[in-house]
Amino acid sequence: MAEKIHTLKTAATAWDAIKAGEKGFEVRRNDRFFQRGDIVRLRKMSECGHYYATPPGNTFGTLDLEFRIGWTLQGGQFGIEPGYVVFQLESIPDAKAMIP
Repeated sequence: MAEKIHTLKTAATAWDAIKAGEKGFEVRRNDRFFQRGDIVRLRKMSECGHYYATPPGNTFGTLDLEFRIGWTLQGGQFGIEPGYVVFQLESIPDAKAMIP
């Protein structure tokens, strides 16, 4: 089965922690049926719900980080609400990242 690419809105504080290497997991509602090996594109969002964009003078784009889903823990066990999933963010060699 081919890997899926999921583009996910991500709060700026969480996005910054992921970029800094301080956070290596995501907790999400499992409405997309996330699977190990899928790609997640985390798109930085402001508290108002606006996308952050690349600095002026650059080609317009959003601030994205890409990871492969590693280990997963499905909801309904270990205190995780049913319908949610916790998954590991694994780095991808040569991953696309639009970071100023």
